[in-house]
Amino acid sequence: MNRTPHIILPALLCSVTPFAYANTLPDESTIEQITVEASPTANKLPVGTFDSPISNLEYDPRVDLQSRNMAEAQADVTIRGGIFENTGFRVGSATLLDPQSGHYFAEIPIAPQMLSGPDVLTGADNALFGMNSSVGTVSFGWKPIITGGSVSLGTGTNDFNLQSIHAAKNTQLDSLANYTLGFEGEYSHSQSDGTIDNGDHDFSRASARVQLASEHSQTDLFYGSQDKFFGWPNLYTPFGVNETEDLETRLWMLNHKQTYAENSHFEVSAYYRTHDDHYIYSRENPSAFEAFHKSEVKSLGLSGHHEQSDALAINYSAQFIDDSIESTTLENNFTSRKYYKLSILPEYTIALKNQQLTFRLGAAYDDTNRDDAEASAIGDITLNTQNSDGTAQTIYLSYAQASQVAGYTAIGGSDSGGLFRSNYNLERETTSNLELGLLLEEQSWQLNSAIFYRKDNNLTDWTFNFDSTSARFANPVDIDTAGVEFLATKHFDTAKLIASYTYLHKSENYGAADIDASFYALNFPDHRLTLGAVYNPTDILEFRIDNEWRTQHKNALRNGNDNALFTQLTLKITPPQLSNLFITLAADNLWDESFEEIPGTPGRGEQYTLSATYSW
Repeated sequence: MNRTPHIILPALLCSVTPFAYANTLPDESTIEQITVEASPTANKLPVGTFDSPISNLEYDPRVDLQSRNMAEAQADVTIRGGIFENTGFRVGSATLLDPQSGHYFAEIPIAPQMLSGPDVLTGADNALFGMNSSVGTVSFGWKPIITGGSVSLGTGTNDFNLQSIHAAKNTQLDSLANYTLGFEGEYSHSQSDGTIDNGDHDFSRASARVQLASEHSQTDLFYGSQDKFFGWPNLYTPFGVNETEDLETRLWMLNHKQTYAENSHFEVSAYYRTHDDHYIYSRENPSAFEAFHKSEVKSLGLSGHHEQSDALAINYSAQFIDDSIESTTLENNFTSRKYYKLSILPEYTIALKNQQLTFRLGAAYDDTNRDDAEASAIGDITLNTQNSDGTAQTIYLSYAQASQVAGYTAIGGSDSGGLFRSNYNLERETTSNLELGLLLEEQSWQLNSAIFYRKDNNLTDWTFNFDSTSARFANPVDIDTAGVEFLATKHFDTAKLIASYTYLHKSENYGAADIDASFYALNFPDHRLTLGAVYNPTDILEFRIDNEWRTQHKNALRNGNDNALFTQLTLKITPPQLSNLFITLAADNLWDESFEEIPGTPGRGEQYTLSATYSW
């Protein structure tokens, strides 16, 4: 795989190395390279449930996760001050879409043990690989199957309990030389009364895949099923009621990736996804208002990198999505849509004595059978320097355009009443992003940094009017966003430190709309700091801590303080007398912070857990 290093810089990716440079460096200049593991968080597992692909993103400086109940219950993942519907989730070469609302993009019934990543794509890389996600994409890949497994049991405060089992087997095939056949399966369940009153949950997930792999190819056939029930006061409305949701997600996926020639590869992904949602406005009085939605999505995606020569290569991506929805609240006839996207990004590389200069310039084309089409420009320049001691520096300048269309809740419901009021006049959203980034890699530390300016036109936001009986209105807004990002990682003999800082500034124009507050577009941190650490004083003990401090932009709907400090602390004990067993003590929201991540929705409370895991 040969991609320019800045692909993951714009979003402060967890690990960046100048591997593309190594492929073109003359033999006489070849030097040893350094790989600095720079995970954006210290903790890898959540405290209040089993892990999912979006677990611990709330402490990840690359994204801002705004949760209801907890991240694994309902996660609005935003990138660089965008809103949840500007963020896509990509597995293989296909973006997983939910046509009802971006609230359900992160409903991914895949065990994290099966996935690599997440990589966070912004700017040119999001414009190239993203689909209907104008600001950023959280991207995952399929891992090779490795024989092994684990079983975990957990208990905790708030009547919490957890059970999880994972197993994988990979064998060499006698009938096909150089091929292996792998099987992997997982089942997880958790439930609790919740960290606040009426914040209970009951989650379960089952997932399995079969994998055929060789040195140059990997094919995965996957099926996952996830059922989630959870409650929360003011889940989606600010009217002081105890709301609930019952979600069922099913996913079939077939993925094939292939390498060929010197440094070329492609990946094909196809999936079929269904999502059922039963929403109850008041759990004490369900008949007051409830809604049923069932969405169905079929998709085919392709992406790759074709190296024509040492100097010229073509990056490309394409995806087709066909979706539909059945709903008790979407009274408009907008209940199905077909999406098309094609991106081509030629790449020209100049290899210098100890540097590599890369130019990429191309375009993307988005269209649907219901909306206007849009062509978008993509381009960047990257200079990578590899030093004789193995350290490296990368600097890049990027400009990219992207576009997307609104979901059915925003455009397909009633525009005259109801809790969630649609807007039939919403147009295609467009984004232009300009950024400058720098990566420094030294022997024991790494620094990622970026400064960016983004213009969002016709962004679909959900707004509030204090004189209305509707909970939310879908309204377009033009927003200019400027930001600065830093992520630094330092390694010691027995410890690792991770620190980050993010600054965002916005200027918005809602036109003539009568708006008192914004739930999403203006719900962002002006300043955000994260600090994490991993400490191994002995082979028996391991401490992990993540801290996040923020000062949030003022919002008329938010109750309480605009400042917040969250801490997750984990102690892992590996008794030498018990082979392959470890015990974990964990705490989340250690200071019982009550900050409302989503304005008007109560924040999560404290959670403490004790778990034991046996692995083989």
